[in-house]
Amino acid sequence: MEERVVPAVRDAVSKAIANAEGASASGSAAEHLAAAWKAAYGVHPDPVRAYSEAIKAAESAAHAVIEPNNSKATLGTMLRVIRNAPSKFTTALSTRAGKDPITPVEVMMGALWEGQTSRHGTQTGTVPESLEAARAGVHLATTLVQWFTSGAVVRTP
Repeated sequence: MEERVVPAVRDAVSKAIANAEGASASGSAAEHLAAAWKAAYGVHPDPVRAYSEAIKAAESAAHAVIEPNNSKATLGTMLRVIRNAPSKFTTALSTRAGKDPITPVEVMMGALWEGQTSRHGTQTGTVPESLEAARAGVHLATTLVQWFTSGAVVRTP
């Protein structure tokens, strides 16, 4: 059982999970995305787990494209690679002349990375993700997983 969600949205997430399962370079993206969905929309939502699993899904899907030779790659290290060398990547999205085609991916990865408030402890107390933030993170990760596993984001030759 899960909370009611617009059927088209649920189907899109299911398709992204299925596509990730079929993509040999996606690592464990499908398993993490499925776990994120269940933690966000299941009978007993767990926002912190949902957000954490969403990040792991995006990391798994992006790893082979962004940092294939770094066995310890994280969303943060991959984000740094894109920011430092955006010309090494491109997307299927059309962009205006002079605009960097990888910018939408960088912005989405940054939003997902920076939105996780419970990743580290602090002296002022850790703030767990809200259910709304976790659900938004799951949907953001779904798009990233789909883009990386479908070839919509690639490393330039």
